[in-house]
Amino acid sequence: MLDRSHRLEPGRLERFALRGAPGLAAVSLAGTGFALLTGLVAGRWEPLYAADRAVTDDLNRLVAGDALTLEILSTLTDFGGGTVLTCVLVLATVLLLVRREVRQAAYVVATSLGSLILYPVLKLLIGRLRPVVAEPVATATGLSFPSGHSMSSLVSYGVLLLVFAPLAPRRARALAVAAVACLVVLVGFTRVALGVHHLSDVIGGWLLGLVWLWVTAAAFRPWRPEAVPGTSPDEGPVLEGAAAPRPGPDGGREPEGREPLAHPWRAAAEALTAWVLVLGALFGTGLLLTRASGSTALAVADHVVVRWVADLRGPVLDGVAAFGSRIGGTPWILAGALAACALALAVLRRARPALFLLVATAGQLALVLTAAAAVGRSQPAEPVRLPGDLTIVRPTAPPVAPPGDPAAGLAVAVHESWPPLTSGFPSGQVAGVVALFAAIVVLVRHSAVRRPWLLAAGAAAVLVPLLCALSQIYRGTQHPIGVLASALLALPWVAVAWWVLLRDRPHRTHRPPAT
Repeated sequence: MLDRSHRLEPGRLERFALRGAPGLAAVSLAGTGFALLTGLVAGRWEPLYAADRAVTDDLNRLVAGDALTLEILSTLTDFGGGTVLTCVLVLATVLLLVRREVRQAAYVVATSLGSLILYPVLKLLIGRLRPVVAEPVATATGLSFPSGHSMSSLVSYGVLLLVFAPLAPRRARALAVAAVACLVVLVGFTRVALGVHHLSDVIGGWLLGLVWLWVTAAAFRPWRPEAVPGTSPDEGPVLEGAAAPRPGPDGGREPEGREPLAHPWRAAAEALTAWVLVLGALFGTGLLLTRASGSTALAVADHVVVRWVADLRGPVLDGVAAFGSRIGGTPWILAGALAACALALAVLRRARPALFLLVATAGQLALVLTAAAAVGRSQPAEPVRLPGDLTIVRPTAPPVAPPGDPAAGLAVAVHESWPPLTSGFPSGQVAGVVALFAAIVVLVRHSAVRRPWLLAAGAAAVLVPLLCALSQIYRGTQHPIGVLASALLALPWVAVAWWVLLRDRPHRTHRPPAT
């Protein structure tokens, strides 16, 4: 049991995670490598696929007839499975909470959840099929790239190493690092040897795990108070690169919001960590709604509402729905965001409020597109065409295997002129409108303008998304529950943007020397 007197000081985690490691350059190389590898896999580059097949076939021939080897591989691969990792992470989190290390416990939970979100989403987006070997010795469901076992083992054991290793002596720390590295490599090897993953799947999981581990370490690195002119040097260390606030015209500190971000790379890490967690909420909700379609009372009610609204259609409501759909379109949302940014710059004369609007809008758009592509929920069966709608040709095809694989004949292309190229969850229009107007309300409230402007912004933030949501349900392009979930799940990202860009950070003030 760890001695309670040795607390997990934030400074130790910072030094071990961010200063002792190769740093941003190594993480940039890992990210670049993962992006390149993903492009080659998604593009089905034949030399890569051929190399993967050769490695998988050779290992399959070596282990297929050896029962003892297969037993050892099966045991080792479990160290990267969900059961073992969940038990280890739960025990570590409980230990941290008992020691009142709440920040470190949150770091462990957020990092582990992010890993659990990233690799399933990427598997669905890339759509690579698992290897097909001559003598199957193990089975696994789902798609192949990146390897979930490889990424999860690196992230899970890595985060425990970052939290607990700084407490150990230097020699024990080196042994712990070596042991974790060996275990992660062995888990990745077993996935290829058992024929359930390609070698590039394993490498991709490792690269993505390294990037995610660094991002969350940077995001959970504490914000220390920034020094102001006149601060005594004995008041404690300040993070490197922290810029002191400049004096304002009256000799005081310049108004909040005009100061540049003292730690932009750490703010970006916070935003990216929160973005992944919000994506997980969207993705999980979409899967829940898709799997429950038609099998629960709530899903039945969802379809009943769509059919009931279809009976109300008429010329007048068609016109209202057409207007509501247009104001929720992506061009109108982007135009509204740019107009709000220009107005914020003109009135407030600060860059950070405008950046807040752009991050809230663009981040929500990225969330919607990613979740929609991963979930793949179909629209209701009764969409209605309205005046001004475009006819869209939509190609859809399942994952295509490279030439030579048994699944190479699965390619299918289906062209339809209706419904439009949209997803049944989430509703991009509703989520985008909610994010934009909620961000405007937050900015108006943050800027302390007159009360009538705040009331007007609040009314618009309620009425415009409501009109857009009702128009989506009326047209039959979205399920009611999906619209409600899209609206509610748009708000956390706005809160994240506020937290990163507009929240007041603590500042040091000069303390007179004791007499």
